Amino acid sequence: MSPSERAGSFDRGAAHYAASRPDYPAEAVAWAVPQVARDVLDLAAGTGKLTASLVARGLDVVAVEPSDAMRAQLSAALPRVRALAGTAEATGLADSSVDAVTVGQAWHWFDPSAAAAEIARVLRPGGRLTVLWNVRDETEPWVGAFTELVHRGDPLPTHFEEPVLGPAFTSPEAARFPWTQSFRPADLRALAASRSFLLMMAPDEREARLAEVDRLAATHPDLAGRDVVDLPYVTYAWRATRR
Repeated sequence: MSPSERAGSFDRGAAHYAASRPDYPAEAVAWAVPQVARDVLDLAAGTGKLTASLVARGLDVVAVEPSDAMRAQLSAALPRVRALAGTAEATGLADSSVDAVTVGQAWHWFDPSAAAAEIARVLRPGGRLTVLWNVRDETEPWVGAFTELVHRGDPLPTHFEEPVLGPAFTSPEAARFPWTQSFRPADLRALAASRSFLLMMAPDEREARLAEVDRLAATHPDLAGRDVVDLPYVTYAWRATRR
């Protein structure tokens, strides 16, 4: 199961991704994008979770996403956003065409050297790149139990480390933003089903794992019988300036 195969699996899970993955807190988005920025590239934009937060700030956003299915979800939710097929290594944008680039939940799928070079190319001098990760807070017991279920046997490590950007950028500056999102326990199945590890499983194996998630939602004392709970996250972010 190669990383490229894992990345390609999201075509099969786009609807689950759109329905269950978290948004991004306003504080993190404000920290990510300079106040003077107007033109922003949301790279590997997926179904538009981060794109929507950028649009809400009044920015002119172009979304680049390689998955047709993910991009279709984005366009359905944000029909006024220009959504293009492309990759981190080949965005298709013009030189020096954007003030900022954001990458949400996707840096680990990139070739980091090629992506950093492409991002430096499309950024204007002094422009900013910010890489963000929404990470579930596993100190909450039911969140830890859910995480164990969805990652059990996963050969790829969890990624939310500082990106390596090379000489075109200043050293990354880090920040973290704890927050919570209201979430229906019944939707834990969709959240699990949006994970690339489960998307790559054989159908019977995936269904067995999702059944375990259903049992967690139905039986855990912090979830059973509740319509809505607070799902705690920490958004980790790194930002750097194009030299």
